[in-house]
Formats: sequence, C-alpha cells, structure tokens
Amino acid sequence: MKRSEINEIQRKAKKFLAKHSFNLPPWAFWGPKEWALVGQEVDEITSCMLGWDITDFGSNDFTKRGLFLFTLRNGNATHYSNKVYAEKIMIVEVDQETPMHFHRHKMEDIINRGGGVLCIQLYVSTPSEELSEEPLTVSIDGISVNIKAGDIVRLQPGMSICLTPFMYHRFYAEGETCLVGEVSMVNDDTLDNRFYEDVGRFSEIEEDEEILHLLSNDYK
Repeated sequence: MKRSEINEIQRKAKKFLAKHSFNLPPWAFWGPKEWALVGQEVDEITSCMLGWDITDFGSNDFTKRGLFLFTLRNGNATHYSNKVYAEKIMIVEVDQETPMHFHRHKMEDIINRGGGVLCIQLYVSTPSEELSEEPLTVSIDGISVNIKAGDIVRLQPGMSICLTPFMYHRFYAEGETCLVGEVSMVNDDTLDNRFYEDVGRFSEIEEDEEILHLLSNDYK
C-alpha cells in the first residue's frame, strides 16, 4: 500500500468515527513529531501494538480485500501479561472482504456497532486446518444457534457473535459501511492467526508522502 492511501484512509476513518460519536484516545492524533518527543512512558502502546492498523492483506486493492482497525487496549506475554483482554474498533466497507481465518488461542466477540449489516461466513477447522463440513453451534447475543458449515450469519446493528478458537470466519458489510467492535482475549497478530489462503497480515508500505499517523507496525 502507498502511504498516501493509508493517510487518506485515516482521514476518512476519523470522519466516520466522529459521525458515529466514537472517540479515539488523544495519542491517536499524534504525528511523527509528537512521537519523537516521547520515551518509555508509551511502552504499553508500542509493545502491545495499540493504535492504527490498516491492511490490504497483500491484495493491492483495499476496497475489495482490506480492513481498518484501531486497537484500543491489549496485553502481551512479557511486560503486560496481567492484561488478559483486548478491544478493537473496525470499519468494514460494503463488499470489502476480510479473508477466511481463525485464531488458535483468541476467543472474540464481534459486535455490529452501527451502519449496515455485517455478514460473517463460518466454518470449523478440521485437524489438518481445512474447512470442515461439520455443522456449528455459535452464540449470537448469548443465544445458541445451530448453523451449517459455510452459512453466513448476518448481524444487524446492535447484534454480536462469539467466535471461538479454530472457527474459520470471513466477513464483509452489506448495504452500508459498518462500525464493528471487537472484545477479545489478548490479541497477537504475529503468531495467532491462521489464514486459509496465503495472505499478508501487514501490508508492505511504499513511502510516497509523509506519515500522517503512525501505524502499529510502524513503531518498530
């Protein structure tokens, strides 16, 4: 992805979040100059990879296959092991796919906070990490629902689903852009994700203009 594209996605995201009255922490709006002035006091932000996260999963087409995320809180296995939870806010555009994947350890609730319909296709994994044809039982707003392998659950605004480890899922919005929340166990995007296809979780960046706001993978 080009830095100019990432910057524009960040500008649009700030407007969309403001429209839905969702406020980010003050440091979300820092630029490189502000980051250059801080030290160890921001270690929790950098080591837990809080903040902006924009990916096209290596597709080179963010609108077709991509995702905007902002990690608000998280722990890690070293200095912040007592924080056993994480929270993200996401923006999912119409027909914009987050590709099929599961998490080996993380259990997560995905919540449609507003906008259109969030569509989530589900499978369980076989022992060899293929897509199983076995039916699933999922918790939707605390209610157990039986579905067939490959079924698409449609979450209206206000609805949520609990995704357990080894449950394959892909999602996209229908009708209009969705504001999507995630509340989960600690998130580790470097080790815990298993994508069904060979995709890149973090995009390669072409630096064609100055950084507006650092991504979490810029901290290194």
